[in-house]
Amino acid sequence: MAMTLLTADQQAIRDLAREFAAGEIAPRAADWDRNGAFDRDVLDRLAELGFLGMLVPERYGGLELDLPTYLVAFEELARGDAALALTLHIQNGPVPYVLMTHGTDEQKSAWLPELASGARIAGFALSEAGAGSDPASMTTTARRTDGGWTISGAKKWVTNGGRADVMLVFARTGDVDSGRNPIGAFLVDRSSPGYRVGKRERTMGLRASETVEVELDDVQIAADRLVGDPARGLGYALEALDLGRLGIGAQAVGIASAALEHAIGYARERRQFGRPIAAFGAIRSKLAVMATRIAAARALVMDGARAWETRDVPVADAVSVTARSAMAKLMASETAGLVTEEAVRIFGGYGFMREYPVEKLMRDAKATEIYEGTSEILRLVIGRSLTA
Repeated sequence: MAMTLLTADQQAIRDLAREFAAGEIAPRAADWDRNGAFDRDVLDRLAELGFLGMLVPERYGGLELDLPTYLVAFEELARGDAALALTLHIQNGPVPYVLMTHGTDEQKSAWLPELASGARIAGFALSEAGAGSDPASMTTTARRTDGGWTISGAKKWVTNGGRADVMLVFARTGDVDSGRNPIGAFLVDRSSPGYRVGKRERTMGLRASETVEVELDDVQIAADRLVGDPARGLGYALEALDLGRLGIGAQAVGIASAALEHAIGYARERRQFGRPIAAFGAIRSKLAVMATRIAAARALVMDGARAWETRDVPVADAVSVTARSAMAKLMASETAGLVTEEAVRIFGGYGFMREYPVEKLMRDAKATEIYEGTSEILRLVIGRSLTA
């Protein structure tokens, strides 16, 4: 379903992303899902098109898109394959955001061109086995040493962890009893002694995204690998999550849009009782609800993106950027869940078969209701913002 009210630049990048997704991503997505990994060549092609550095400033080799334009392109890429899109999300969103906002000029010059070109693939290591929705309770530590830091601990559910060349690791830098909850953000090379990629998770969906555990056993890094203030990393992570939730919202809209497209196509072709099932009122009603929910979710994502772009400008209402981001992800992820399940129902028995695309879309959609804030956490975030 076409998006409306786009600028000429947004239409151009949407069309480029849509063409690439339809031609080079979607036809391979089922194989990547079966194999549990996507091919490196697709990242190289995405880098050539600038899709690995969409938010990175031009002076560092990126496209320097505003957030709404980025999300227009990202939705189309996610429509091709949500697992690949998750890698693009980390590469374009949370990691470069923390660098661009809190890194030194030297760090930006050293790292942003590497990310935008695809020379290095990034990972974002925040969650732990005992610190998921509550990242402040993390136990990974970073101790000052002569000339740097030593990091010890383990991170869980790390997206891109299986292929990341550099990881943005969040670790406790002091005693939590100090009342400051000091946490720092550190750039850690995969090649560092003591850095180990642990168990590969067997996930329900997004199987090609290589979600793993990362173990850090006295990993020594130089002082210039600390990004920003050593006690404010948790705040950086939460800022990145505001941005990230809008990205996941766009990813969810892409998943839902793909499911709707497949459902419409199947309903037109599948004949029962002498006519296409698209002629039955029950099917039309399902498709109407699916399309309406997608349009509403997309509108919330774009509203959140515009709020993000003007977050330093006072607004008339009291809804914060954090709450808008949470609203967008909540609506979009739950829409993806509803739409993909309805698509499976429209396909009937075929929808349950691996040979058809909608079962994969339903599996992928479920993840969007969990990572970067579960639906339950998002409701708490929104409610807290409204009653503060």
